[in-house]
Amino acid sequence: MRIALIHALRHSVEPAEEAFHRLWPTATVQNILDDSLSADLARAGALTPAMTYRFLVLARYAVQSGADGILFTCSAFGPCIDACKAALSPLPVLKPNEAMIDDAIASGSRIGLLATFAPTLASMPDEFVAVRPSIKVVPKLAEGALEAMNAGDVEQHDALAVAAAAELNGCDVIALAQFSLARASPAIGRATRKRVLTTPDSAVNRMRSLLSAQAAHETFSPTNLS
Repeated sequence: MRIALIHALRHSVEPAEEAFHRLWPTATVQNILDDSLSADLARAGALTPAMTYRFLVLARYAVQSGADGILFTCSAFGPCIDACKAALSPLPVLKPNEAMIDDAIASGSRIGLLATFAPTLASMPDEFVAVRPSIKVVPKLAEGALEAMNAGDVEQHDALAVAAAAELNGCDVIALAQFSLARASPAIGRATRKRVLTTPDSAVNRMRSLLSAQAAHETFSPTNLS
């Protein structure tokens, strides 16, 4: 199976590849990166039709490259990914967080949501509520962690993530919103004594399950790519 990973943050590449290597080593991984998308979103403050178009271009390129499934890895672009899902159905297209959301909701009714990219916290809590309206999401931004990661200081990134997670009191489980946060998962678990869910692990398991459930010789015909 060939899985296209579409990234809007360069820090998402390594944790996604690590999760595939550990959980689905026989899959072929294709990385497609446009890190200007995250910078443009931060600058614009909101998603735009132009961003949706750019996501469709990347997704169609992945299909033309032979992808059997597409996994997006930046959780701040939910509506753009929904457009790709609609355009490319029935090809499996996953948001980075949808599998983790299901795993988190199955783990409790009060979810701590930790992010390093502020726009994520503007959109992602609603995705939990859409699945279960009674769910309580406690959002928390690990301020300065993404900047530390960008500067190459991964130890500071992890320390800031742990400190922020420690403030998520009374939560049944802690969900890490960014793929890049997965590296801090063990430290967060030790510090909080909570179950910690990561987007790459949940997403890889979900994609593998989806493709395994398809007919062995089913072939996607990209009739809507013109």
